[in-house]
Amino acid sequence: MNHTSIFNIPRLFRTLYYSLRGLITAFKTETAFRQELVLCILFIPLAFYVGHSLAEKVVLIFSIFLILIVELINSAIEAIVDRIGREHHELSARAKDISSAAVLIALVNAGVVWILVLVLR
Repeated sequence: MNHTSIFNIPRLFRTLYYSLRGLITAFKTETAFRQELVLCILFIPLAFYVGHSLAEKVVLIFSIFLILIVELINSAIEAIVDRIGREHHELSARAKDISSAAVLIALVNAGVVWILVLVLR
């Protein structure tokens, strides 16, 4: 294995550029992402306040970041489906519905995690 391929700095910068471009695009084009980002901005500092242990803080913060991660994947799936065609197709609707359901589960997960940490002390 070529060890220089592991530390390909130009490739790492390109990857970072594309990732940041994706975040900016999601922020500009996806209302749900912006709403969930506000949720993230509000709840992450709160996690440092309400979490007593490091483990509690990590779990609270991760549950919020998971919402953003799943929303980005949902938005990507929706973009791909829309790129293929806007006409109604059962499989397109299924893909969009399932990816939307993943966001719902991530939101419910965060709610359950926060309730468990706050209530079951």
